[in-house]
Order: sequence, then structure tokens, then C-alpha cells
Amino acid sequence: MAMRSLLFVPGDSDRKMEKASAVAADVLLLDLEDAVSQERLPLARGMIRDFLTSRPSKADMFVRINPLDTPLALDDLAAIMAGAPDGILLPKARTGQDVVMLGHYLDALEASEGIERGRTRILLVAETAEMLLNYASFVNTGSRLCGMTPGPEDLAAAVGASTNRDPAGNFLPIHEINRALCLATAAAAGIAPIDRLYTNFRDLDGLAVACAAGRREGFVGMIAIHPDQVPVMNLAFTPTADEIAHARRVVAAFDSVGGSGVVGLDGQMLDMPHLKQARRVLDMAGEG
Repeated sequence: MAMRSLLFVPGDSDRKMEKASAVAADVLLLDLEDAVSQERLPLARGMIRDFLTSRPSKADMFVRINPLDTPLALDDLAAIMAGAPDGILLPKARTGQDVVMLGHYLDALEASEGIERGRTRILLVAETAEMLLNYASFVNTGSRLCGMTPGPEDLAAAVGASTNRDPAGNFLPIHEINRALCLATAAAAGIAPIDRLYTNFRDLDGLAVACAAGRREGFVGMIAIHPDQVPVMNLAFTPTADEIAHARRVVAAFDSVGGSGVVGLDGQMLDMPHLKQARRVLDMAGEG
């Protein structure tokens, strides 16, 4: 599945969910956590369930539930699973056991709702001090886990910081460490690394620069907090025609030498990392 753009949508607003359904985001993140007060949770759960059931959008639909260590999480899941969400966004994960536990809950709820077992995927937000110390535990947690993204806002609160940036506007070291570990862990687990959100939704030029940097580093998409950010992300994380053409030539060159680990192309010697990168480009282009 493509995960170039993942747009957060408050779960207690029919108007915003309907507006989001017309946006070309790859994933809609229907929110039951930070965007919804506890008093409005019962209402929001019903609205999300109805939205999921009606399927007004071609995007994949994930629901951000409340953290597993609160009594709200199971109530969230019980209320929305009848709508058969494509996935669950799990906030404030601490260790890989959280993914395993959520998987068990989903096994039971899929069975009770007549949903194909294993259909509901899991996406993580890396935003706790515990997760920062336990990244390796997420590598082998089952087939449901499909991606992870760093969360600098909540991580700052978790470590007691007053801000997540220095006076020059750069992220503080702990957030760069978290982002790097998120990328490395996603690669080790074979799941999608999703870059952190870009908070200034009016600065689309700055967003384009951030997307380009993230893609160079290995991220395949980014979190969006405003519909206007989605086209910029989709463009940035879609390979260009030239990139696709070159990747095809690299793959064809390796195919022509019958499994050799080294091949010449345009006066350059290419080895297996070049082939891996070419295949990654074709995967991003939907040709994998």
C-alpha cells in the first residue's frame, strides 16, 4: 500500500471527515486520541464507525485509538471495528509487546465482526521514552505491523522538555535520535518509515524541502495535519519518470548478467545496493 501522505482528521467532526474524503491522501488517520475530548469520545466513536461503513473515500482508513495502558483503548476498538478499518494507529507504544497485545485484541474483534483475520494493520507513533529504549523489540512483532512514525510533540512532554526545538528552530537531539531509530527499525522490520509531521501547514515550500530531505534519507511518506499538505507530499514521495526509467534499466542490467553481483551501466559499476535501491524506486512507483 502507498503511504506517501497520511492525513489526520478529528473523529468528532462530520464536516472535516467529509472534507477529508475528497482529499487525495493515501491514508486518512481518523483520530480518537488528541483531537477528541473524553466527553465527546462516545459520539466520535459512532461517527467514525459510520464513516468507515459508508466508505466515501478511496484512501485507506486508519483509526488512532487511545493508548493501550488506558481503559479507553478497548472501548475505542469495540466501537469502531464494525466499520472494518484498514488499520489502527497506536499511540504511545512502549515495547513490542504492545503490538502483540493489540494484535490479540484485533484477532478477537475481527472474528466477532466477520472480518478476515489479519486484515487490520497496525501503524505506530514513536513518542515515549520507553519506546526510545526498546526499538529492537518491535522488529519481530507479527505481520500486522506496517509502519511507524516519530512523534516529537508527545516525546517532548514524555521527557519533561518545555519544547522540542532549540532557539534556532532545529529539533533537539533526542528527536533526531528518535527519528533515526524509527527509520532504522522500520528498515529492519521491513515496514514503512513515515516521517514526522511538518507543523507549519501554510509553509508549503518548506514542506517540499522537508519531504525531499526525508525521501533522500529513506522515508516513504509523511504525516499531514492539513489537506493542503497532501499534494506536496504525494509529489515528493512519487518517483519521477526519469527515476523510474533509470531503475528499470538497472534491474534489466542485472537480469541480463544472470545473477552476477556486479554490472556495468553508463560507464559505472553497480553492485547489489544499487539493485536494491532500483527495486525500491519501482516499488514506490507501484511496479514492484
